[in-house]
Amino acid sequence: MPAMIKDPFQRLGLDREVLTVSQLNGRARVLLEDVFSNIWVEGEISNLAKPASGHVYFTLKDSNAQVRCALFRQNAARVRQALRDGLAVKVRGKVSLFEGRGDYQLILDSVEPAGDGALRLAFEALKEKLSGEGLFAAENKVVLPAHPQRIGIVSSPTGAVIRDIISVFRRRAPQIQLTLIPTAVQGREATGQIVRALQIADRQGFDALILARGGGSLEDLWCFNEEQVARAIAACQTPIISAVGHETDVSISDFVADVRAPTPSAAAELLAPDANELVQRLNSLHRRLVMRMHNRIERERLRLDGISRRLRHPGERLRQQAQRLDDLDMRLRRAFERNLQQRQDRVARLDMRLAAQHPGRALALLRQRLEGLSERLPRAMREALKDRRQQLQSQAQTLNAISPLATLGRGYSILLDDKGQAIRNAAQTKPGQRLKARLGEGELEVRVEDNHLTPVTLSLLD
Repeated sequence: MPAMIKDPFQRLGLDREVLTVSQLNGRARVLLEDVFSNIWVEGEISNLAKPASGHVYFTLKDSNAQVRCALFRQNAARVRQALRDGLAVKVRGKVSLFEGRGDYQLILDSVEPAGDGALRLAFEALKEKLSGEGLFAAENKVVLPAHPQRIGIVSSPTGAVIRDIISVFRRRAPQIQLTLIPTAVQGREATGQIVRALQIADRQGFDALILARGGGSLEDLWCFNEEQVARAIAACQTPIISAVGHETDVSISDFVADVRAPTPSAAAELLAPDANELVQRLNSLHRRLVMRMHNRIERERLRLDGISRRLRHPGERLRQQAQRLDDLDMRLRRAFERNLQQRQDRVARLDMRLAAQHPGRALALLRQRLEGLSERLPRAMREALKDRRQQLQSQAQTLNAISPLATLGRGYSILLDDKGQAIRNAAQTKPGQRLKARLGEGELEVRVEDNHLTPVTLSLLD
């Protein structure tokens, strides 16, 4: 280390003092640390690096400038916020100079979050917008071809990315034709070049496209987060793989593309079937085919043997058919005879039933019954008349015994008024009343002279 300079603002001597590079950097470091010893700066983190030493290095930037920052281990341990690219922070420290490289930098002792950075906010806003339009929808994704023949690569013609992709295809699938559509992948001109390269590649009839770039900071990869590039990817009819940055890097083009690959090499492996694997699969299929052919031939041979054993001479077949015909003939005859016998028995039963129900027999039975009834009728009539005659005589005798005529025959009479009512007591009469007296034989007209109940007044003229 050079000796500490007491007055860094001391002008050079008139004798034109010449400084070494180390002296120049030493004076500049002292000057910066003296003037900017404890300042606060706000910006956005990018190019974050955390080596094994525990120190933290990153770039603090805004829209127009950037500065390198160093946060040594003892101060980094006090930072509670997880640092990441795109995070807006407020840092405190001193301005210094790394004399070995002449790099201007901030030596930090404190880092505080200041909200998400502008690039991260723009990323999230565009992601939400395109997702709402359906550009990320799974149903819009195109399946990659299983065995492509021509593949287009949209990437920078320089750098390790294109070499890695070519190396993978040479190792795994040298038969596939690769075509590079060159474009810038960083900087202000990159967005327009990527859009034009995608449009050109989509018209070439490739089986698939690879959009590739190596790793970098968020601002380095920002062209792949532009809306123009996202819509150009969505408009491609050719299946496209997005392989931008390292595995931890995520861009808008990853969401829009049909497939996202963590690295460009991984994208190449997705489209380059391993020749060794294909050969092994082909050998496996060949073995399976041969085995199946042997199995099929063996089954058919066994089947042919079975058919051969079942196949017999036509004469034997005819004899079997003749024997079967004789058997059927005998069975038919027996069935016919049995059926005929059953029908004859049925006819006999019907004849018996018919004879039993013949009208002549019924008439004979009715005639016998009529003759029997004809013999019974006169006898029954005589018996009935005899019974009625005896009943009549008995009833006549009973009637004569109680008849009023018999009483009259013994000398009694019955007095009747003009209404034919019998007179039972004297109170029913009055003097001078005319009555009819019925005798055993004949009748008399009489007049009541006195009933011994009322005074008698007789008319002198009567």
